[in-house]
Amino acid sequence: MKILKLSAVLLGISVAAEPSVIDTWPQFRGPGGDGHHGGPLPVKWDEGENVRWKTPIHGKGWASPVIWGGQVWLATATEDGRELSVVAVDRATGAVIRDLKLFEVETPQFCHRFNSYASPTPVIEQDRIYVTFGSPGIACVDTRTGQVLWERRDFECNHFRGAGASPILYRDLLILPFDGSDHQYIVALDKATGRTVWLTHRSVDFQDLDGDGQPKLEGDLRKAYATPHIASFGGPDLLLSSGAMAHYAYDPLSGRELWRVEDRAAHSASTRTAVGHGLVYVPTGWPNGQLLAIRPGPNVEVLDVQAVDTPAARPLSVAWQVRRGVPRKPSVLVVDDLLFMIDDNGIASCLDARTGQEHWRERVAGDHSASPIHAAGRIYFCNEIGKTAVVAADREFKLLAENQMGDGFMASPAAAGRALFLRSRTHLYCIEDTP
Repeated sequence: MKILKLSAVLLGISVAAEPSVIDTWPQFRGPGGDGHHGGPLPVKWDEGENVRWKTPIHGKGWASPVIWGGQVWLATATEDGRELSVVAVDRATGAVIRDLKLFEVETPQFCHRFNSYASPTPVIEQDRIYVTFGSPGIACVDTRTGQVLWERRDFECNHFRGAGASPILYRDLLILPFDGSDHQYIVALDKATGRTVWLTHRSVDFQDLDGDGQPKLEGDLRKAYATPHIASFGGPDLLLSSGAMAHYAYDPLSGRELWRVEDRAAHSASTRTAVGHGLVYVPTGWPNGQLLAIRPGPNVEVLDVQAVDTPAARPLSVAWQVRRGVPRKPSVLVVDDLLFMIDDNGIASCLDARTGQEHWRERVAGDHSASPIHAAGRIYFCNEIGKTAVVAADREFKLLAENQMGDGFMASPAAAGRALFLRSRTHLYCIEDTP
């Protein structure tokens, strides 16, 4: 009997150590990488209502919070990029429990003032967090002790305007892209050691961009900032990743390219891919980007962006495509049969996810960089001046609330339990319904 009681206690400890999906936000865009939270969240708040805690975060960083157990972690950096850090706060109180300077950079690369040196969101799992700042450094940290378990500083990439792509975990691999003005590739590391397992160069031919030997537009045409995504369509898992001028599918275990769809009029793709209804949804970037609904297949396609309204000229792998209201930075959100998106200027849209037919299109105030999230039939849009619009996830536009707080949201929101975690330019907020 004593042994049985001891086993029950140990089992209880094990269960407590592994939080449920609704209680975690382990990566950019949440447990599924799709912006969905499994429980209800507050609808209304301001600086004096439903703020459980508010914690100042030093430095400048647009990385989203990641949450595991009782800890919330964020990447941050000095504005000049010389010091790159990660901060952990207590989820219950907001108290800072770790503040670790991971890297010192003697000569930082240029970073556009609109970006930050800490824009990639970390990825976290039981006892480990993986933090990347792009080529300046990647580190694996023990979340129990704060010890750095391994680091890499040898990847070459001129991020040109700053890094943006966040890493993801797949089985025993840490996967992250490097799409710079000089090198464009995607790499998988052994998450236990940091050793390179595979590295695959982007296959798009950029040679026609070179005139006098220098990339036109100072390298922008080769750039991308997009976070990869894992999906399955009735077969083996696919690694989906947007680079400059193309969206790729790879075998995640080997890095072998399986197919790509090109849009050579677009570059600097920044959103995380969304999937649903057997389709892959990809906003293709600047300056003439569009939203593609790609039907996965073995074909390598070159898309003529001038043929967007000519179904007969549409490549076989593209089910539908739209131009109006397509975001460049915020990722799109699929909820059941609907696709929601908000463009950088604050125009929100709801489309039929199967056909691309528009149900509504409305202005939501302010410029937007953060990706929206969904919880309990509601969509949360956070803008750059600190306002969060809460909209019904419905075929008809219904504005449920507008909440003004903070000094602007560049980072995408996170959620765990019944709480919403918002990172402003200077603070981290925990928003939760209170009596």
